[in-house]
Amino acid sequence: MEGGIPGCMPEAVVALTGASGAKYCVRLIEALVEHKWSVRLIVTGTGAINLDLECSMTPSELASMNGVILEDNGNLAAKSASGSARFDAYVVCPASGTTIGKIAAGISDNLATRSALVAMKERRKLIIVPREAPYSTPHLKAMFNLSEWGAVILPASPGFYNSPESIDDLVDFVVARILDQLDIDHSIGRRWSGEEVPLED
Repeated sequence: MEGGIPGCMPEAVVALTGASGAKYCVRLIEALVEHKWSVRLIVTGTGAINLDLECSMTPSELASMNGVILEDNGNLAAKSASGSARFDAYVVCPASGTTIGKIAAGISDNLATRSALVAMKERRKLIIVPREAPYSTPHLKAMFNLSEWGAVILPASPGFYNSPESIDDLVDFVVARILDQLDIDHSIGRRWSGEEVPLED
């Protein structure tokens, strides 16, 4: 898909919250921009800390890519907070346990949680990318509920069957799965063909 709303460039809301794994979000936004999606970016306070620690980048620097607009996480009047504003998808990447718990409880105390709840109430695509190990029982129950309510729970758990050679390969594995959920035709990583393991005679 490079589709979305007819006659419009596809647009996603992407929230970067306080879990480790900011690299996943950076690569996701790069891929969305490459595929001509526009992005409304939300970065929480703890998300900004991890973005600096893990990528040496500020939210403004991440939003400097063409087609990316940075929204204030404290602004509940922003476009991403409204159900009447049309978006093709909402992605929380990475999703902290606190953010997951708030969304599952219906708490919209910031723009990241509010936009996710807008996705749920409007029955739009919501992808939540947790990065935690191990998961606590409250967060497991929250993810179970969100999955039952239609959200896609896509843990940042890269596979190793493609013999990754770098951190970028591992990041791409997860980002490729997110793009698949968005129906974006991409060439990130290698897909399983069924011929990797030779059959015995």
